[in-house]
This record gives sequence, structure tokens and C-alpha cells, in this order.
Amino acid sequence: MKILSAEQIRQWDQFTIEEEPIASIDLMERAAQKCTDWLCERFPETSSFSIFCGKGNNGGDGLAIARQLLDRNYLVSVFILEFGHKGTNDFQINLARLHKLSQADIHFIQTEEHFHSFNKGTIIIDAIYGTGLNRPLEGVTANLVQHINNSGCEIVSIDIPSGLFTDHSSKGNVMIHAGHILTFQCYKPAFFFAENDAAIDQVHLLDIGLHQQFLEQISTNYEFVDDKLVHALYRPRKKFSHKGHFGHALIIAGSYGKIGAAVLATKACLRSGAGLVTSHIPSSGYTIMQDSVPEAMVMTDFNSSFVTKLSETPDRFKAIGIGPGIGNAKESRDLLFDIFNSYEQPLVADADALNLMASEPELLRLLPAKSILTPHPKEFERLFGTTENEFERLEKAKQKSAEFNCVIVLKGHHTAITLPNGTIFFNSTGNPGMATAGSGDVLTGILTGLLAQGYSSFSAAILGVYLHGAAGDLAAKQNSMEAMVAGDIINNLGNAFLSLKD
Repeated sequence: MKILSAEQIRQWDQFTIEEEPIASIDLMERAAQKCTDWLCERFPETSSFSIFCGKGNNGGDGLAIARQLLDRNYLVSVFILEFGHKGTNDFQINLARLHKLSQADIHFIQTEEHFHSFNKGTIIIDAIYGTGLNRPLEGVTANLVQHINNSGCEIVSIDIPSGLFTDHSSKGNVMIHAGHILTFQCYKPAFFFAENDAAIDQVHLLDIGLHQQFLEQISTNYEFVDDKLVHALYRPRKKFSHKGHFGHALIIAGSYGKIGAAVLATKACLRSGAGLVTSHIPSSGYTIMQDSVPEAMVMTDFNSSFVTKLSETPDRFKAIGIGPGIGNAKESRDLLFDIFNSYEQPLVADADALNLMASEPELLRLLPAKSILTPHPKEFERLFGTTENEFERLEKAKQKSAEFNCVIVLKGHHTAITLPNGTIFFNSTGNPGMATAGSGDVLTGILTGLLAQGYSSFSAAILGVYLHGAAGDLAAKQNSMEAMVAGDIINNLGNAFLSLKD
């Protein structure tokens, strides 16, 4: 699913107006009707609403919603920010329509003296500013937003929380803290950044009938990983398949005291469908691995504490995953040089492999083409430097993905997957319970297993991150987010795959 910028959203509205055709005021009415239907379904008839409107088209949406709620006999009060200008044409039309209703309760806010207290249980509708906002809120408007946030009432934002920029950083902005966002037609880039966490809780996507031809012909940098995309990437097994068709994967992981990382990555690699899996670990982990993962083969390093050298040539393996728990010894860094210099297939680099690469930049230049890097934010900073905000970090990830011809999986609540062509995919699965030790090791195993089966690095990254999150969601339902451990994610991979067959 495409994620559009503020300008592209404006163009989509205009395209619909011209091509459907439909008057802009009627399109606004249609959008408002979708919001009103949602509100009436969500809240009982005894609910009362306070609707705050700016004088742009987002405010026009709010006025139309107010009128429609009044038509359904809800108690509604409307508060309009009044700073002299008349507002957009559609705002003015909806204000005139609202004035015709005898039960309309309309107030104008010019100063903080016009702020009012909120009755317990009031539902606040935020229709102050929409996707066109391009400067931080200040003065009376900023204070009003803080007043709303402190109300203790449930807050519903129309299209986007006021104060939140659509497609660039809002870090430090005063913004509405919305419990629900009724957003039109497509998700907005701002919804996927942790720095906007306070403004975003539950997002509800409303189809307001914008013309599909525009979406088909527009290109965008951002995409949302939805079920349709994942089903298109997934390749069911053919009935005459055998294990040789699904590749031999190598997991290089673990050090003394961290053999568990190797166990988790190896188990996940097997559960992701690799035909064969070999785990290369320090010799101290041999018994642990054989007991924990009898389905895997084990190669032990001559060193008992960390990995230093392979006893097999890397090109024997269809895919390699390296990094979980290997530590930062110089000898392990030399092993990376050996592999990167000789292996020509995409590989997966995670955790300590990334930290070793950060300490030796030449390794990045030797990285096999189309490899997958899986940093969390701190590992990303070590590799590529600090940034001022998450939008800048994602932009840097896009640049580095192109520069080093690799896929970067920037881990987070909505993990971002950057491709060398500049496209960025935001994952749709996962939950905070996955912020637990070993979760990243599991992802490394899944990605390596998918590569071994012949998925491209692009498909493996998108599908693997989705499956990892889906398994985590299933684990959370079984065990709670708080009690979830990384092994629970592995145990639910089978059901995550089964969900792809629905």
C-alpha cells in the first residue's frame, strides 16, 4: 500500500474532483460522513462532543461532522479558532450550513480567555489543522492544544493530529495527543516514527472514495507492508519438493556465554523453511547446540571462546547469517574480512557483525551486493553516524542502502526496510513485547532461511520482517507482551506461515 506525501495527498484530492467528477464541498461531505459513521458506531447516543476547528479544510471537515452528529441527535459544541481570516471556501460553506441548525452551539476562540473546561466523558474532536500544516504551532493555538491534551477526555483527530507534520520531522512540536486518528484513504509517513509516539495511538483508515487511477499512476518513496503485498511475495512449496530445493544456510553466531544467540538464530532459520542449516560456533558451544537444535549440523571453531575461521569454504552455502553474539574480538573481525572477500551471494549481517563493521569501514565496501543489514537505532548510528531526528535517520538509511547496494532493516515498532532503489517499506506487524533479548537473533535466522530458499534479498527482508512481527503478535496473545521471550516468537512462526495460506 502506497504512503503519500502531503503534496501527493493534495494532488489526489484534486484529481478526484476533476476526474470523478465531484465538487470539493461534496468530497468533504463524503469524508465527513465516513467519520460520523465511525463516531456513531464507536460512541453511544448519550455521548457529547466538543469539536475544535481551524479555518482550513480540516476545520471544514469538523464543521460537517458537527452538523451530521447534530442530525443524529448528539449533543455537540463547536469551537472555532478565530484569527481574522475568513477561511477556505469549503469551510465557509459548512459554517453557513451549521448556522442554519437551531441546535448549533458555536463558539469562537480568540484568546486563552475563551478556553473552557471539559465535562467528564466529553469526546473531543480535533479538526484544527490537517496534512497541509508546515510550521509548528505557537501562541494561542499551541496553548489550546496543550489545554485539550490536559483535559483527560478521549481525543479523536481527523486525518492527522494537529501540530504533526505529514512528511518531515515534528520533533519538539506541540501536537494533539490523539487516542484515535480517522485518517483518509492512505496512511501518512508521520504515523511510523517513534518520535511521534505521544500523538499517535490507534489509527483507523477510512476509504473516502478517492480516484484509484491516481494511486495506480503515482510513484512514492514510502510503502506499507500489507497482506496483499506479503501474499504476493510468499511462494508456497510444490508437492515434489525436497530439502535440496530450499537451500543450505550457515549461521555464524555465539561466543562464550552467548551461545544462546546462536541457538535462537539457528532454530529460527530452520523454522523459516531452510532445507539444511549448519551453525558455526565456538567449540565451547558444541554440546549446547547439539542438545538444543538436533535438526542442525554444527561446525565448531578451533577457538573455544569466539569465532575466528571457517573450516568450510563459504560458497558451499546458499545463504549466510552472521553476527548474533559473536563479540568484538579482532579474530572475529578478520573472519568477516575472509567471508566478505570470498562470498558472492547476499548475506545477513546483524548485531556484533554490524559493530565490527562500524569499527572497520572497509568491511562495508566489501559487503556482498544486496546483503541485508539489520541494525537497531544505536547500531545504525555506529555504522553511519548520528542524525537530528528519525526522518533524517531514515533518509540516511536510504542513501546508504543505495551507496552500498544493500537492504537496510532499521528495526523499531514499524521496522523500516530500505531498498537500494530508494523505496522504503514500513512493516505492519509486531508489538512492544518483542523488545526482548534474542528477538533480533530470531530475525537474523528467519532472513537467512528465506535467502537460502531462493527469495531475493528484497523479498526476504519484507517477508521475513513481516513473519517475525506476525509471530510476535501471536506470541503476545498467548503469553502477554510482558512475559514474551524470543523463543515464543520461534514457536509461533508456523502459525505465522499458516496465516499466509488464508
